[in-house]
Amino acid sequence: MARAITLIESARPEQAIRGQEILELLVPYTGNAIRVGVTGPPGVGKSTLIEALGLRLLEDGHRVAVLAVDPSSPVTGGSILGDKTRMERLAVSPNAFIRPSPSGGSLGGVAHRTREVMLLCEAAGYDVVLIETVGIGQSEVTVSSMVDFFLVLLLPAGGDQLQGIKRGVMELADCLAVNKADGDMEAVAARTRSEYEGALSLIRPTTPSWRPRALLASALEESGIDAIWQAIREHRSALEADGQLETRRRAQNRDWMWSLVDQGLREALHADPKVAQQVAIFEEDVQSQKRTPAAAARGLLDIFRGEERGR
Repeated sequence: MARAITLIESARPEQAIRGQEILELLVPYTGNAIRVGVTGPPGVGKSTLIEALGLRLLEDGHRVAVLAVDPSSPVTGGSILGDKTRMERLAVSPNAFIRPSPSGGSLGGVAHRTREVMLLCEAAGYDVVLIETVGIGQSEVTVSSMVDFFLVLLLPAGGDQLQGIKRGVMELADCLAVNKADGDMEAVAARTRSEYEGALSLIRPTTPSWRPRALLASALEESGIDAIWQAIREHRSALEADGQLETRRRAQNRDWMWSLVDQGLREALHADPKVAQQVAIFEEDVQSQKRTPAAAARGLLDIFRGEERGR
């Protein structure tokens, strides 16, 4: 598993090709897992809650894969990849697989190859895949386009229902869970949950068969975990009953294809020798205000397409 994922994630073309060949052979054995995305602000307890949920699933006989995305440094490009050390009990189970991956500068809270790795885990027989993102931000919603159930974790006293989290994330969430509802913060967490419950009532659900809900949880005390798992199962049953699960996955596959096309075009543009010869000139023109950024972008694209025009 680890070696196959390394090939899939590799930046070396010959290794990446081998990884894709492996994945192509395994595609018929994918698609049967419950895919759950988990996001939330830093410090909300994502890793702790995922471990508690994973242990709960193991008790029911499930095989659990956790794909944890670690932010890459914008300076060095490196990542700590320490999520596995925060899931010590889950990591030692033979029925659990935990793989931390660097975000590699990818926006959206997930790594470039998280989708492919998820399929590999499904082919290996893991029937629940949990994807932990790097945390809520302007674009930390890409994970919602690759999972069946999108869980957003919140902190007690995280703000009122209009400003607590970004509206875009709330509109995509299938469930909100106020974590750390224990000790002195239990009452505060209950009030926070009530506020978000009210906010959810004002937002149009992503599917007519499911109304998002707000729950309380304490990953530390492992309370509220059953309620989260129950919500995941009820959500899946609702989507299967009206055919929305298949529809959603078909749309996700289509969008995935076009995102890879966009990525491939960007890579081809930067690798084109004609473009590489002109990049420094165009950049200097933009910086000295001889060209507008829009005109420079059009010029580089024209060169790439073989339609170079006079300056």
